[in-house]
Amino acid sequence: MSIEIETDVQWVAVDQSPIPADVFASWVNAAVAAGASSSSRAEMLGLHKNIVTVRVVDEAESADLNQNYRGKSGSTNVLAFSADSAPPQLEFLEEQELGDLAICLPVVIREATGQSKTLVAHMAHMVVHGTLHLLGFDHVKHSDAEVMEGLEVTALGALGYSNPYQVTKD
Repeated sequence: MSIEIETDVQWVAVDQSPIPADVFASWVNAAVAAGASSSSRAEMLGLHKNIVTVRVVDEAESADLNQNYRGKSGSTNVLAFSADSAPPQLEFLEEQELGDLAICLPVVIREATGQSKTLVAHMAHMVVHGTLHLLGFDHVKHSDAEVMEGLEVTALGALGYSNPYQVTKD
């Protein structure tokens, strides 16, 4: 089953996007391809046109979202807000929101610099990571983290990016 996700990208953190929207769409779709077969939401994905909104935000908006929805202070790299699945009587709808991602550009830039990664590679990782959260994956337990990280490595590898968890030594 081929699942295509429509991706809406909103750049709030800067005036113009340094990364084209179709690149974001490729990242979202790679994550879905890697995780759909083992996702609890996979069945719903095949029934509708699916939409993910990626909002690239500044630190103030990230901190506000993090406080209001997670009860945690400060900004964070990526927040995932999964849309509730449609009730059975609404399955005839042609479109369905998979969810929204809020990615904090200043945090991602700092992390990329600190990890000696390009902004594009780290942004790809954050989008893949967040999309897997939208599919129902989590990393609270060690065993779940191993599964999620494996899916991230698979998706990023399919896109030509290296393993983000592999530490390189100088």
